[in-house]
Amino acid sequence: MASEIASSAPEHAAIEVNPRARFEILGAILLAMFLGALDQTIVGPVLPKISTQLSGADFYTWVVTAYLVTSTAAIPVYGKLSDYFGRKPMLLTGIVLFLIGSVLSGLSQTMWQLILFRGVQGLGAGALFPISLAVIGDLFTPAERGKYQGLFGAVFGVAFLVGPFLGGVLTDNISWHWIFFVNIPVGLISLYLIGRLLPMVHPADAHFTLDIVGVTTFVGAIVPVLVALTLAENGNWGDPYVIGWFAVGFAFLVAFIIAEARAADPMIPLDLFRNRTFAVSVIATFFAVFGFSVLIIFLPLWFQVVQGASTTASGYLLFPFLIGLIFSSILAGQLVSRTGRYKTMLLVALILMTAGLALFSNLRADTPAPALWFWMVLTGLGVGPTMAIFTLIVQNDVPFDRLGTATSDLTLFRQIGTSVGLTVAFTLFRNNLTWSLLHDSIVGAGVPASAVPTTAPAGFDPGQLTSVGGGSISAFAQIPAQLQAGYTAGFHQAFSIAVANSVWLGVGAAVLSFVAILALKENPLRAHFHADQAARAGLQASPSGSAVGVAE
Repeated sequence: MASEIASSAPEHAAIEVNPRARFEILGAILLAMFLGALDQTIVGPVLPKISTQLSGADFYTWVVTAYLVTSTAAIPVYGKLSDYFGRKPMLLTGIVLFLIGSVLSGLSQTMWQLILFRGVQGLGAGALFPISLAVIGDLFTPAERGKYQGLFGAVFGVAFLVGPFLGGVLTDNISWHWIFFVNIPVGLISLYLIGRLLPMVHPADAHFTLDIVGVTTFVGAIVPVLVALTLAENGNWGDPYVIGWFAVGFAFLVAFIIAEARAADPMIPLDLFRNRTFAVSVIATFFAVFGFSVLIIFLPLWFQVVQGASTTASGYLLFPFLIGLIFSSILAGQLVSRTGRYKTMLLVALILMTAGLALFSNLRADTPAPALWFWMVLTGLGVGPTMAIFTLIVQNDVPFDRLGTATSDLTLFRQIGTSVGLTVAFTLFRNNLTWSLLHDSIVGAGVPASAVPTTAPAGFDPGQLTSVGGGSISAFAQIPAQLQAGYTAGFHQAFSIAVANSVWLGVGAAVLSFVAILALKENPLRAHFHADQAARAGLQASPSGSAVGVAE
């Protein structure tokens, strides 16, 4: 039975260290993950101000894209390398690159310098999340791992709370450059702790062969697709450049699949997808992240545009969502560790997420705060378990020598799901925000129909709503003063309806994730499985925390 978590056997992790060292390493790993999460939450809210000061508003999205491209491309490479050379050197390399990129980003004097150096940051960030999760897979058995992987949801929640406030304080009182420099002390502490505490272990008989063709074709596939998604954020999916980039990416993707099928030691082993748990988890994770990313991008925007909240305050208004996420993430980890059952929990989580997202389809400009809080808490309760359980069950079902690869591949699809979800959601939003909707909403706000044009004014562009420094309210500047309030109220209502209609995309993605989970086979969480394999590979560690056979 799934609830019998290998209880008859002694619990052994793949790499055994004394209990104190395990929890010290756990703290260092959580700090490394906090470093990456903090950077994402601290930079985003102040990017508009940075792009204005650097006179680069036209290249605003490329600051995000450069980071996304390099981090996404690096994720599977780090995972594969960690299975051969150990987690420690890969994680230390990632942190060092991340800190170098942070310093250079803080010193940037032009927009293109910032874009380039954010790319360097991304190269390091590609190691932070997947390798940190793989380390947890090394140090804790699947039966006890859930108790600690649930903490990762809490790390993201705390970063989401601290990031916007810290970014606002630093930018307003010192300089935006310091939002990058603040990474340095956190990163150095993490670097020291991991360097001192984490055992240096790797397979004693490892013979690594670099899959050059696989790496090249993978980068050739992922970069054009991410560039195309960035260009398509304006809704111009039919643009020749967008189509061209997608075509290039697809061609390289075909070449990548062929190369990996033939490679003796592929970067992303395609036979992993024959593992039902891995395949289902990848699909379910992709759609789950796709679904709730729609909410994460639109709610702060709605708070700023409709309620007039500041950039910093809009982050804190998501507090109910974060409370639900943190609580359910930790609770799910505890329950899985105690019961060994996870399929029903995932199905319930997706039901809650779907219901919460569906409630947001009722969003209007005058939606009362208590209703919003309830919707956010409900959605957060559904999101939390998905952040911990999928990694846990994948690590439980794959051989130890592929733990790093499988963990990084799951992270890769999670990141791609976020990118695709945001782009498609923005496109749907802009298609929803039509002049017809604005016309009806403005008239509904009390403005005489004769005072509202039936066709869009010359130069009106709905895309301005989400552009840096834009906003369609500026299109109403020529409206008589006595009608301004009605136009503004109508605009807020139209904006809210467009967001509400776009949330159905997230609902559909959550339903697809639910359907995928139905195909999941619930396997017992093992208490010794990886330890046996690690011992055969020469990976056992001594109680002092140093590896036996292969150590620093």
